[in-house]
Amino acid sequence: MSETTDLRDEAAELDAADDLAGKREHFVLEDEKGERIVYLDGNSLGALPRTVPARVAEVVEHEWGRLRIRSWTESGWWTAPERVGDRIAPLVGAAPGQIVAGDSTSVNVLKAVVAAIRMAREDNPARTDLLVDETTFPTDGYIAASAARLTGAAVRALPAEGLPGSVGPRTAAVLVNHVDYRTGELHDLPGITAAAHEAGAYTVWDLCHSAGALPVGLDEHGVDLAVGCTYKYLNGGPGAPAYLYVRRDLQPRFDSPLPGWNSHADPFGMSPEYEPAEGAVRGRVGTPDILSMLALEEALTVWDGVDIEAVRAKSLALTDFFLRCVATHVPEGRVESVTPAEHARRGSQIALRCADAGEVMAELVRRGVVGDFRRPDVLRFGFTPLYTSFADAEHAARVLGEVLAERDA
Repeated sequence: MSETTDLRDEAAELDAADDLAGKREHFVLEDEKGERIVYLDGNSLGALPRTVPARVAEVVEHEWGRLRIRSWTESGWWTAPERVGDRIAPLVGAAPGQIVAGDSTSVNVLKAVVAAIRMAREDNPARTDLLVDETTFPTDGYIAASAARLTGAAVRALPAEGLPGSVGPRTAAVLVNHVDYRTGELHDLPGITAAAHEAGAYTVWDLCHSAGALPVGLDEHGVDLAVGCTYKYLNGGPGAPAYLYVRRDLQPRFDSPLPGWNSHADPFGMSPEYEPAEGAVRGRVGTPDILSMLALEEALTVWDGVDIEAVRAKSLALTDFFLRCVATHVPEGRVESVTPAEHARRGSQIALRCADAGEVMAELVRRGVVGDFRRPDVLRFGFTPLYTSFADAEHAARVLGEVLAERDA
């Protein structure tokens, strides 16, 4: 029996023993021809949960079409940001009442970073530094620079592993991506948060590439503020609302740079003076995007009954298995993994350095294996445990090997 056959048989055995396998049928995983594809790009855009189209149709045809303005109260539109936030909360280890859904990740980064710096300045006016991880997602860096200009702070970009030793009496806030978007490296949330707190600084964590893929433990580790998108592992759809976490004891001090009427203590009083609402509501700004918000709410129902620890266990098993399959199927020396091998430092993706990555990924997509390409030379494969199978992992590695062998022939 060949090693390839062995891997296929092993994949079948792993899939048969997978407690999450039943979730796969809750997603649309066919292409436009109705054929199954191997979708390994859920770290960019999650697959469509099958119940979402009917729910969106109901919102459009009945709640908007028939009830119209009445739906703000009768259909619960007004309270949707907090209700959806409470659905996200257990997936990131937060108790209810600390997350509000809405706006984009970029907007929420600005709210969180400015608020963190303002709180630090209240504690000690000498706190002037905003530390960021130097490989941060570009938008986070842009927003950090803007927040620094707004507050008079100075941005210092450092390697994530160097942040704990770099926080000090001048540090106001630390902005870190939980998982590096390019390499899939998982950064030390507990350690960096503890170091920041010991120095008297505040933390802002970007959870875009970790929420829904692994345990986060916001409350457990005392994270101050966090943001994230919902269109990746949470499967909320393109442009789905992001979310903002404000730790409960910090909510009375949360001073948003974007005070809008939706976060006012009396939004319909139309007062010329701003008075922030109590609790997570003060993280709102303007009128929420109801269609996408309610699509997200429906999408989150696929998480009912799912243990995030089981998701993490499958994620690590999938990525381990994929790397073994790559080692078997791909010509030696043709690709190099830039994702840490250690489980404690790995998110839920595998990034492979490949000299002709752009052309290779285009051919993979043509053959029904969908990952993505990051310039200049990185192939990214995202593993979404709710719908990615071990057979998917084996097939993707086998097709990758075939494509590379053909290109080198």
